[in-house]
Amino acid sequence: MRFYILTILFPLILWLGITGNGQAQKFTMNGYVSNMQSVMFEEVDDLWFSENLFHNRLNFKYYATDNLTFTMELRTRFIYGDFVKTIPGYSDFISSDAGYVDLSWLIADKPSFILTTTIDRLYFDYSIGKFQARVGRQRINWAQNLVWNPNDIFNAYSYFDFDYAERPGSDAIRIQYYTGSSSALELVIKTDSSNKITGAGKYLFGVSGYDIQILGGILSEEDFVLGTGWSGNIKGASFRGEFSWFHSLENTHKEEFMISISSDYTFKNSLFFGMEFLYSNIDYDYSSFGEFYFTTLSVKNIAFTDINLMAQVSYPFTPLFMGSFATIYYPSEKGFFMGPSIEYSLKENLFLNFVFQHFRGKFDSDSIQKTSFAFLRLKWNF
Repeated sequence: MRFYILTILFPLILWLGITGNGQAQKFTMNGYVSNMQSVMFEEVDDLWFSENLFHNRLNFKYYATDNLTFTMELRTRFIYGDFVKTIPGYSDFISSDAGYVDLSWLIADKPSFILTTTIDRLYFDYSIGKFQARVGRQRINWAQNLVWNPNDIFNAYSYFDFDYAERPGSDAIRIQYYTGSSSALELVIKTDSSNKITGAGKYLFGVSGYDIQILGGILSEEDFVLGTGWSGNIKGASFRGEFSWFHSLENTHKEEFMISISSDYTFKNSLFFGMEFLYSNIDYDYSSFGEFYFTTLSVKNIAFTDINLMAQVSYPFTPLFMGSFATIYYPSEKGFFMGPSIEYSLKENLFLNFVFQHFRGKFDSDSIQKTSFAFLRLKWNF
């Protein structure tokens, strides 16, 4: 089915280009190549699990006419190391595709390495006047906050997966109508690999310098969802928030909600400081950080505990050298996360990153669980 869809799309794009009525036509391509070495351990002087990832991304865009564009983006990953050799089903997890159309290929699955490629963007975009329609695999971003996004009901993502900056996409039909300079009505219908429908509408409008959104719909044919979000500032500091309420369609007595609030400020010397808070009354059942870290996320499990408090700071020490530090406190688990990182620009479009992630907490056990990850990445953008 995957190849069948592609064999239809590419001739159609070619035909659209030929019949473009003499309008401007343009094809663009960009992307990146990176190599990232990672290790996982509980104690620095104990056993280390290592992995190496070669990551290539290609982004294609074709402007068929002034109103119609076609986008295709894919990521290819070559992975080898201890995770491939020791974690059962690791290749299936890496190459899994949550979309209605399976656009992931496990090209090689060997005892020591895997090679996989995924098309995570594949859509047509048509716009005329105040109307815009997009059909295909796309990112539908209803988020307001930077870390936890209860309004992001179509394609949730993990804050800890820093190497996937583009974030997942959804197989969806998206229609937008701009009712004013700062207001718009949006309708989206998405289906996934389980053939479950998520459909919702959103109205975005501006009031007193704030962008406010109201949304409602059905989540995976399991919950009725209502939500709101806002983005503005108070004396130069951003002030954002999101709230979502979920009502089970099967159990009418089951109601859940999530709320996140954030603020950040950039000082005159370019020092950035931000804070974010998330509370959820959803009953989570994780036994370790690792279980949450490697799970496939939905909007209802973007966290693994009820209360989450985050602070982060970053500063460009030189035009070429950036440092940052983030920490999250989990009161209910008597635990925390801390994550320092640095980025150095070796030359134009070539970057070296070091990222460290440390998790500590008790979960349901009496003993403290500790997990650490360290990443060293070289990345070239083109």
